Amino acid sequence: MTGKAEIDTQNIPAHVAVIMDGNGRWAKQRGGLRVFGHQSAITAVRETVEEAAELGVRYLTLYAFSTENWNRPALEVMALMQLLVHTIRQETATLLKNSIRLESIGDIAALPKNCQRELAEAKELTKAGTRMTLVLALSYSGRWDLTQASKRMTADVAEGKLKPADVTEATVASYLVTANMPDPELLIRTSGEQRISNFLLWQLAYTELYITDLLWPDFRKQHFQEAIRAYQRRERRFGKTSEQIAVS
Repeated sequence: MTGKAEIDTQNIPAHVAVIMDGNGRWAKQRGGLRVFGHQSAITAVRETVEEAAELGVRYLTLYAFSTENWNRPALEVMALMQLLVHTIRQETATLLKNSIRLESIGDIAALPKNCQRELAEAKELTKAGTRMTLVLALSYSGRWDLTQASKRMTADVAEGKLKPADVTEATVASYLVTANMPDPELLIRTSGEQRISNFLLWQLAYTELYITDLLWPDFRKQHFQEAIRAYQRRERRFGKTSEQIAVS
């Protein structure tokens, strides 16, 4: 694994998304409960956020809690929510210090009231951050996103605000919860699982995928750097040929 000097600072993805997977397996390997893995993952989150900001990533989206995660055992969900509140409260000062703005996507109304309150306060406190936007995907799934977008679009059609004939890909994108940010150019998934798990289904259409066998609690700055280097070795063609890309 080479160092940061090998990274082309002129070719940093503007938006990186991360599926933080493997907390439960990490805890099980150490004879602990799943919540132990979630607690131990905070360092991985902190280092990833710091390294992304330092390298010049503009948006970092972390898949923190999916709509499917509500189906987990009630005690684990409760522990996750408590950990979420504690972590947001604990890390807000660091976000402010580094001029990082906190945002969220997902069905936030489904979260416990104390989580909603801590999240809203942290977002308000950090709204002036200009260095990077950290996006927490909470109670989020790609299908939920497309469903809520469809509902809003059909409502606007019914009210005469939108004509079906005028709907384009850009129109659909404008109704998604990510409307104000670019699509991810790089998706990092830990734990070796080779699927996108209902995450940003529309937005990942042309995203480069980087999958590592490393479990999320073990993920560190050097691993984020390696993901960026892997991204920079790719040729992004968007349906064109290599020759067309070379000419353009």
